[in-house]
Amino acid sequence: MEKYNNDIYPIDELYFDIARLQEDLGRIYATAQYKEGAVYGISLTTPADGSEEDGRGIFWTKPSASGAEEQREEHVDESIYTKFLEEAKDTYYYEVYKTLCAHYKIGRVRILKLKPRASLSWHRDPEPRIHIPIITTPGSLVVVENFATSIPANGYAYFVNTEKYHIAMNGGEEERIHLVATILDAE
Repeated sequence: MEKYNNDIYPIDELYFDIARLQEDLGRIYATAQYKEGAVYGISLTTPADGSEEDGRGIFWTKPSASGAEEQREEHVDESIYTKFLEEAKDTYYYEVYKTLCAHYKIGRVRILKLKPRASLSWHRDPEPRIHIPIITTPGSLVVVENFATSIPANGYAYFVNTEKYHIAMNGGEEERIHLVATILDAE
């Protein structure tokens, strides 16, 4: 059984059909290109004004033994990411998006894929995130501060306090795939 705390926990009222998410993943792959990197990403939302989207966005990290914090990338106005990918509107992902929007003010919504035996850097983001695991293994962990857990692909959406220092790692042999949405009105 997974253990959770105030920084990582399932959101009881946000439960989705995991089989439909996994099934429609192939339909998403057929219409959109992953952007390369340690974490591959497909943006399901884009800026409503047609401006160019930013795949990464601002974050802070402590890259050296000194512990000094450094800013990476530039600020992204998450609030303008309100246009859902037209090619994906006939998928279950659009239903999930509308449900998330009914509960929260949502920024960017992306499908993020972490390669096997890979991890992100220790960093913090300007906003918290909702994670909906689509494909994962027990060796895939999320660590917020000093708390680590595996988030199962069981249909639940999970709150992850990414405003605190955190890392995601995939210690498994398969790709770890999550639907990730930025929360703009978290209390």
